[in-house]
Amino acid sequence: TQYSFKEVFGTLVVQKELFDVVAKPLVEDLIRGKNGLLFTYGVTGSGKTHTMTGSPGDGGLLPRCLDMIFNSIGPFQAKRFVFKLDDKNGVDVQSEVDALLERQRREALPTPKTPAAKRQLDPEFADMIDIQDHCKVEEVDEDNVYGVFVSYIEIYNNYIYDLLEEAPFDSIKPKPPQSKILREDQNHNMYVTGCTEVEVKSTEEAFEVFWRAGQKKRRIANTQLNRESSRSHSVFIIKLAQAPLDADGDNVLQEKEQITLSQLSLVDLAGSERTNRTKAEGNRLREAGNINQSLMTLRTCIEVLRENQLYGTNKMVPYRDSKLTHLFKNYFDGEGKVRMIVCVNPKAEDYEESLQVMRFAEMTQEVEVARPVDRPLCGLTPGRRLRNQAFREELARKLELRGGPVGAGPEEPSAAELFFQNFPPLPPCELLDINDDQTLPKLIEALEQRHKMRQMLAEEFAKNVLAFKTMLQEFDSSVSSKENYIQGKLAEKEKTITGQKTELERLEKKIKTLEYKIEILEKTATIYEEDKRNLQQELESKSQKLQRQASDKRRLEARLQGMVAETSLKWEKECERRVAAKQLEMQNKLWVKDEKLKQLKAIVTEPRAERPERPSRERDREKALPRSVSPSPAPVAPAAPLRPRRSRSAGERWVDHRPPSHVPTETLLQPRVPRAITVESPSERALARCDRYLLTHQELASDGEIQTKLIKGDVFKTRGGGQAVQFTDIETLKQESPTGRKRRSSPPNPDPTGDGADSEWTDVETRCSVAVEMRAGSALGPGLEHHAQPK
Repeated sequence: TQYSFKEVFGTLVVQKELFDVVAKPLVEDLIRGKNGLLFTYGVTGSGKTHTMTGSPGDGGLLPRCLDMIFNSIGPFQAKRFVFKLDDKNGVDVQSEVDALLERQRREALPTPKTPAAKRQLDPEFADMIDIQDHCKVEEVDEDNVYGVFVSYIEIYNNYIYDLLEEAPFDSIKPKPPQSKILREDQNHNMYVTGCTEVEVKSTEEAFEVFWRAGQKKRRIANTQLNRESSRSHSVFIIKLAQAPLDADGDNVLQEKEQITLSQLSLVDLAGSERTNRTKAEGNRLREAGNINQSLMTLRTCIEVLRENQLYGTNKMVPYRDSKLTHLFKNYFDGEGKVRMIVCVNPKAEDYEESLQVMRFAEMTQEVEVARPVDRPLCGLTPGRRLRNQAFREELARKLELRGGPVGAGPEEPSAAELFFQNFPPLPPCELLDINDDQTLPKLIEALEQRHKMRQMLAEEFAKNVLAFKTMLQEFDSSVSSKENYIQGKLAEKEKTITGQKTELERLEKKIKTLEYKIEILEKTATIYEEDKRNLQQELESKSQKLQRQASDKRRLEARLQGMVAETSLKWEKECERRVAAKQLEMQNKLWVKDEKLKQLKAIVTEPRAERPERPSRERDREKALPRSVSPSPAPVAPAAPLRPRRSRSAGERWVDHRPPSHVPTETLLQPRVPRAITVESPSERALARCDRYLLTHQELASDGEIQTKLIKGDVFKTRGGGQAVQFTDIETLKQESPTGRKRRSSPPNPDPTGDGADSEWTDVETRCSVAVEMRAGSALGPGLEHHAQPK
């Protein structure tokens, strides 16, 4: 299984390399006034807490972030209590005098705290913050003052607790810690109300707050998979307040609108775990359920955000289902940069959990959050702090020169000294005599000269002031014109930028729409391909089935052909045998009748008186037997059973009506109808073109053989313009077995007297003297009936 990430670190990676790639950009954004969120994610025991805090001698991400912040803003920090956080996730600024009074009031409390600079570091964590890299941000706004505030909370069983809150100690009835609630400020950012936020001035002080006050209170427990398993999600929040200096570069600008408050949240998530592996019971089982539920809610929020961005939908993201996702709602909505470190344990037992973790982490990369807009400029001249610092250094140098030590080198006269040196010197003013009338006039004269010179200087100064005002006005007018020109250009640029942004938004929406369409087409193509594969498989299965059926059919045809050939050969032999037997029988009958006719002729022609005695039937049979060995007479051609009617003209046309169920027979006599139109059912069109009609009818005889009847009729036109058929004749084709029961032409026991020949003759004549003529109304066809007439 392969997963793709922005960066992959091996097992031997050092904390500095991980910090430079992942956390350093977030710290740079924090100092530039942007928010950031960094959290570690993974199964229990995969090293999340170690990645965040580090180990002795090798600090993790949290101490390195603190060290980089204070290395960057160290000389530009405001004095304590200049920035003051309110209860609504905002910040106020107060003058240095008010900050000094608040510091004095705090120091006058009964339990004053020792300053962080004079505090002895705890050796338990001193090695973690002893970072020799001294990493810092290169471009820091030196005209701002900065203040750092830290807070530390944990989310335990979906409740928020303040780890820095100092609850009063009561040994008799200790009170459990109170949970905090989440609220939304005026900028729609979520914050924990009533949370303790401590202002810190160094890395040591900040990490001591984290370690002593917070880390000691965090809930950990021993499980089967981790000796110190985190049972809650911990969140360490670093807030950075910054405000610009005034125009003189000396004091903080007392405008709340110019204050920028940014924060960096470092989250150590509790590890997902399976209770059947950790063997958790009681409270541990409840904690594991809440941990897994909050992580599942985080995953659901990420999936909904991804679906909304990919498909352009507007589904509601369930932030409120968990305190963890509700707290960082504004980050996922685009109020900051989000980074996630996935910790993976290579143990084989964590295989399935690690796959789930990496699958979720890979999916989160597809979620895009909007970047925050840069903060507006304050409009003051940059470099104010440096100019104020240079002025103070110059003033201190001048004061030092004026009040310098004796014996120093010659001093350069100041501007005031040069100005006073231009005045005429005052004469001595001491009056030694009451009658001295020269000292006062000289003094008056000198003062008048000085007054005149002062007036001249005042006039020149007024002229210079007027000229300077004129220059200033001209400069102001030029500056205003330039500002107007610049404003016009800026307005044009803003319009261009707005148009470009609108075009970009339109293109982005179009891209999302096209991506959505492409995905739909891909899904449709996948469905069609699946249907195609299913149809191909079905076609192949049916082709195989047809092939099997065709092979079965060929085998059955071969088998049937063999059976038909065998049956045909058998019946051919049987037919030959029957025909031979029938021919022999008919020859015998014809010979017997010839003999009888000869005897009858002899009796008729012979005189009655000399008539000999008629031989008996037995004697005839005995005489007939020797003749049976004589050569058989030539075979007589078989005749049709019925005598044909008289022929008509050769130009007649017939309608040969043969039903679809007609079965071909193997009789030697087969009907042959010339100039016939063969139909399966009679039609008016066929009857109009012909004048004779032939119906082929088959039925089963009493002996089981197929009997074919050819019913013939004439076609007449009716008065209404149609055609009518009158049946006139029937021909019958039938096969009989020579071994079957046949009707005898004479009685089995003939009378030995002379009346036997007459009776046999009469039987033959009676049978041959009856014909059948078809008339209208007979039962054999529509409207026909039988009529037997002697010929």
